[in-house]
This record gives sequence, C-alpha cells and structure tokens, in this order.
Amino acid sequence: MAKNLTYKILEAHLMEGQLVPGEEIGIKIDHTLLQDATGTMAMLEFEAMGIEQTRAELSAQYVDHNLLQTDNKNADDHRFLQTACGRYGIHFSRPGNGICHQVHMERFGVPGKTMVGSDSHTPGAAGISMLAIGAGGLDVALAMAGQPYFFPCPRVLGVKLVGQLPEWVSAKDVILEMLRRYDVKGCIGKIVEYYGPGVRSLSATDRETIGNMGTELGATTSIFPSDENTLRYLEAQGRGSAWVQLEADDGVPYDEDAEIDLSSLEPLIALPSSPGSVVPVREVAGTKVDQIIVGSCVNSSFRDLMVVAKIMEGRIASHDTFFHINPGSRQVLENVAAQEGLLALLKAGARIHQSGCLGCIGMGQAPGTGQVSLRTFPRNFPGRSGTKDDKIYLCSPETAAAAALKGVITDPRDLGKAMPYPRIKDPEHFIIDEASVIFPSPELRHIEIERGPNIKPFPSLDPLPETLEAEVVLTVGDNISTDIIMPAGNQILPLRSNIEAISKFVYAQISPEFHQKAKSKGAVVVIGGENYGQGSSREHAALAPRYLGVRAKIVKNFARIHKANLCNFGILPLVFKNFTDYERCKCGSKIVFPDIKQRLKDGDREIPVDVDGKRIITILDVSPRQRNCIIAGSTLNYAK
Repeated sequence: MAKNLTYKILEAHLMEGQLVPGEEIGIKIDHTLLQDATGTMAMLEFEAMGIEQTRAELSAQYVDHNLLQTDNKNADDHRFLQTACGRYGIHFSRPGNGICHQVHMERFGVPGKTMVGSDSHTPGAAGISMLAIGAGGLDVALAMAGQPYFFPCPRVLGVKLVGQLPEWVSAKDVILEMLRRYDVKGCIGKIVEYYGPGVRSLSATDRETIGNMGTELGATTSIFPSDENTLRYLEAQGRGSAWVQLEADDGVPYDEDAEIDLSSLEPLIALPSSPGSVVPVREVAGTKVDQIIVGSCVNSSFRDLMVVAKIMEGRIASHDTFFHINPGSRQVLENVAAQEGLLALLKAGARIHQSGCLGCIGMGQAPGTGQVSLRTFPRNFPGRSGTKDDKIYLCSPETAAAAALKGVITDPRDLGKAMPYPRIKDPEHFIIDEASVIFPSPELRHIEIERGPNIKPFPSLDPLPETLEAEVVLTVGDNISTDIIMPAGNQILPLRSNIEAISKFVYAQISPEFHQKAKSKGAVVVIGGENYGQGSSREHAALAPRYLGVRAKIVKNFARIHKANLCNFGILPLVFKNFTDYERCKCGSKIVFPDIKQRLKDGDREIPVDVDGKRIITILDVSPRQRNCIIAGSTLNYAK
C-alpha cells in the first residue's frame, strides 16, 4: 500500500496507539531540543524524575533566548543549564553560538529522525527532513526520560509544489502564501507534507523557513523529502554520512490536497498583528518604515543574509530606518564574513547583533512609539516586540532589504530595474564551528550542578477534587496567544525558573489585576474564544496560571500545544458544546463542576457545568492518559 512520508516516519517510530486521525498515539523520540527560556524548568522537571542521564539518542540544550545579562538571573540560569547538561549527558550550546533550530540543523539533524523540542518552531527541522514537533518542556523532559511523545494522530495535508520561484521571490513568500490561504488555524490537527517537482528548486534552508513557519498555520509539523539538496547541505556541513533518501510513494493519497505554482508567486507581507494577515507587498508599498530586522529563527541562514548583503553592497540604508541583522548562528556569521557579506552589511549601516532570538521575543530591539517595523521573523502577535500597540510586518529578506534602501515598504521587484537579482548558493564546504558546543563526556558526568538563587523548586500541584467549585475571573476573545497569557521580554523571561515570581505577569497585558484576583479566589476559571493558546510552546502559560489557582479553561477551541500543556499541569481544557454559552460565562460567574473527578474516571466526554446555577454542557476531548494526568494534578504527579 502506498504511503506518504509522514506515515512512513510515524510507523517506524510508533510505540502506542494506531495511526487513525484524531486518536492519541505515542512515538519514540530520537532527538530532544531545549532552549533556555523553557529549558530551565524542563531540566528541573527532568531532575524530579530521578533519571541518571538522558535516554534519547541525542539531547541538546541551546542558550538563545535569555541572552541579555542585566543582572544575575540569566547568567545563573546559563551556568545551571551548562552544569546540568554535563551531569545528564546533554549537548550544550553556549550563549551566542546560535538559535537552536539553525544550529541543530547544521550540526545534529538527521533525515527521518523524530525530534520533540520545547520551542514551537521546532518544525523548522523539516529543512533536513526530520519529523520535528514543538511541545511543552515537560513533554520534552519525559522524552529525555525515554517515554513516548503523545499527541493526536494528525491528518496529512499534501501540498504539491510545481514550477520555480521567480526573481525577488523566496521561500518566505511560499509560507506567507500558505498563511494567506489557511490563516493561523487552518492546519490545526494536520501535518503539512510538501512534495512535487517544485521541491527540487528549494534548498535545505529554504525548506527550514517554510517548515518553521508552518507552526503559524496551527500545524502539528511540516515535512519535506530528503533528496539531493538535503545531501548537498549535509555534505557542505561535513556530515554527508548522515544522509538517507526519503520520499512519499508515487500516487499516494493524502487526507487533503493543495497545490502551489511557485512561478506564480509574488512578494507577500503579513500585516500587523497576525502572521495570517497576508497581502501582496504592492498593496502596502509606500508605507514609511522605521525599523528593519533580518534574522531570528527564520531567514537567518547563510543564503538569507548573503542575499541581503548583495542587495545592499555599495549602497547605504535610508537614514530614516534602523537596520538590524540577527545571524542564525556563529557559523552563519563566519561564512557570511568569509564571502565579504559582513563588510557589505556594515558599510550599508547595519547593526550586527549576536546570534539569538532577540527582538522576536521582546528581548531588545523594541520599536519606538507608533513606529513601523519590518521583520523577517515568524510571528507578530500584538505587543510581542515589547512595545504596546506595535506595528510589526513580516516579510522576506528581499522585501526587508528593499525597504532598508528606500525607507518605505517596497516591492523588491522594483529593485530589478537598477540591479540584477542576486541568486545565492550555499558554499560547497561551510566553515564549520563547533567551538561553542560542549559535548557530553564521562568526565562531565561527575560535575556539581550550580543553582542560582532565582532557581526555585517545581511547585506542588494538588490532585483534582471530587467536585470543583470556582469563579470566572477573566473572559477573552479569539486567537489569544501564549504571549498574551504569559508575556516574554527582558523583564519577564529571566523569571522562567521561578514560578512564584513569573506568575505575577500572567495576563498582565490585558488584565493587570489578574494575579491578585486569582490568588484571592482559590480556584478560578478562564473563558476564551477560538484558537485559544496559539503561538509559542511556553508551558509557563499553563503552569503559572495553575499556580495561581486556574483549574479549568472553557473555550470554543484550543491550539494543540497549549491544550497539551494544560493537561500536563492539571487544568481542565473544556470546549463549549454550544458556542452561544460563551455569552453566559461572565467575570464573577460562579462555576460548579459536579462529580468532576468521577466523570473523568468514567471517561465522560460531555461534562456538565453549572454557571450561576444554570447548566451548560462542555466537551472534554482528551485521551485516557491525559484524564489520568488531570486527576493526579499534573503529568509529573502521574509519571511518578
């Protein structure tokens, strides 16, 4: 029977369940990925399991988020992570070495392997044909302990690519076209598998861009075939022996089908403040631009920085724009420098920053009041930049460079009148830099783990009571992101290992009094709309509310990772059976979940809820395993 590539990899790693869309499956995980903003808590969770060392084939910890060291907190966390990695046999990528997705692809990625990462953009490993999924830190810690990764078996959306990209159009425009078609929730519960003759025209890092931002579609992950371009990339990285050929069988059916003619695409741009608000660049051309940033975990590869460098070569950025470059890794920067791209960027007026996430998570690079910022980043949720009421656009490196030259949003094809389009190819052999990666060794297994004063023990979480009584303290609308639930930024991110301290910022952007109200009530409920919890995988958006007493969230529907995180920390993820009941649940409403513990034990899917004495019906669509975790108060309690 013909099989798509997704199911070939899932079949080879299946440990529990059946490959039936919607049913929970558990797969073996080959690689695990942690970054420092989520990794500190995940490491504490791993320690709490009492495991002597990682049981994954390869585990890696990257420091790429909390790079600013404005006091002791981040530096203490970095030392904790480094020493814990030595103790538990985990690869450690030091601060400034690069963004996790870029470095893992360069140094460790292997076609056909599975990976789970505590970062929502882990699916960028599709660039090297890994089946890589973003998850909460606890799920990654469990995978490090040798446990399967559990998730609903996805449907597979097959996207056939034909043709080739025209000049001044690049891989960013491919994923923006997908977002134009499907918006931010059109691929929930799906894996996007790209195939067809057009795939051959896309490099490995082009595919990383598309796979990475597949997260913004709501997709579980994305996957590309492993072909001669994958081999070429691995050989250039000195890792050709890791290559295997992978592709779907001819004529395989997909659950859903789509087709993109690459040759028909034009430069696209996502408007403030959603990755799904996509229009052609020409429709907003002429808009004044104050800031331009090229880089982050997409569009920070050698190809992306070099195309900008060639466009800017011999030219100077507009004096009205602030022009930033965030390299994806130290290795990328070294190779760009070797090709004289760094000098071109510096002469053009660019500010070159260390390799890291930086402005994408509000860690510096915030725009000024009312200023427009064009970024090659993966997302632009409101306030994520660190500036309230920000105006963040998402675009390709070509569009960013055109705006840097002109000072206004510009269709990059207009540059073709004055210069040839620079087609960039990767070097046959990259300059390889592993100096900032600390590899596991027997000697490091005996290292003492260093803990700063901001690193607090994992909080105790009570089991579910027989009957739950609570109060609604917040109602929100559609597309609430984890950035809104648990903001990032240079003030908040350093508190990730201190749940008591970070909990003071839960919902702070929209309800500054939430922390105080929730703590004073004992048990509380949050009401939400559609696509609740989209965006980052940050488990703190579940753990910190749970610490404050949130025991249930009732919404119209959930984003995948956030729903899983809620189950992991004992929060009931309920969905309105009748959407009109959303209007009944107001701040101050008294909520009763009668016999809730027994209903979970009995496997009830329909859960009655009394709202101010009037009954509504909600749906609890979780697996038996997740029911047990909620009853126990957390997955960690259940695992113990």
